[in-house]
Amino acid sequence: MKPRLNVHVAHELFEKVEIAAKRPGVTKAAVVEAALLGFFSKEFDDQRDGALIRRLDRLTRQYERVERNLSITAETLALYIRFFLTVTPPLPNADQDAARALGKERFEYFTTQLARRLAGGKNMIRDILEEVSADESEFFTEKELEALRAVKTAASPSGDEGPNKPNGEAATPDATEAEHG
Repeated sequence: MKPRLNVHVAHELFEKVEIAAKRPGVTKAAVVEAALLGFFSKEFDDQRDGALIRRLDRLTRQYERVERNLSITAETLALYIRFFLTVTPPLPNADQDAARALGKERFEYFTTQLARRLAGGKNMIRDILEEVSADESEFFTEKELEALRAVKTAASPSGDEGPNKPNGEAATPDATEAEHG
């Protein structure tokens, strides 16, 4: 004989247990026992922990990207301010009203452009990073690149695969020539 257990549960849980126990061959005790087995099973813990770890890893990667973008933005702003303050001479008092009016007009243009870029999903930081990212042709001569491609082709399992792009996609010969030639 199994030991008896008397517990108090919320009305919502009790209703769910009753609904589950209406199926043929299922008792309330069997539903509660299955729930307790699942709660105490190592497999349940591993699944829950695995899901939490995957989510934490994803959040960590997102946080690192946000942190990198914020760092780039802050450095860009600081560099711009330093440059602006270095090259901008002070204005005489007589010209300050005209400068304020021009500044207001320029700021309105700036905010309009910013709103348009944000609405269009454009990201200047990403555009700049793509612009300034180094290409392998900046490190190697064309002759060295051809030698590297030959070694890579010879090392491939079939020996006839073309060179690969950095993200692992196979590049077409035309695309490779366009990138480096």
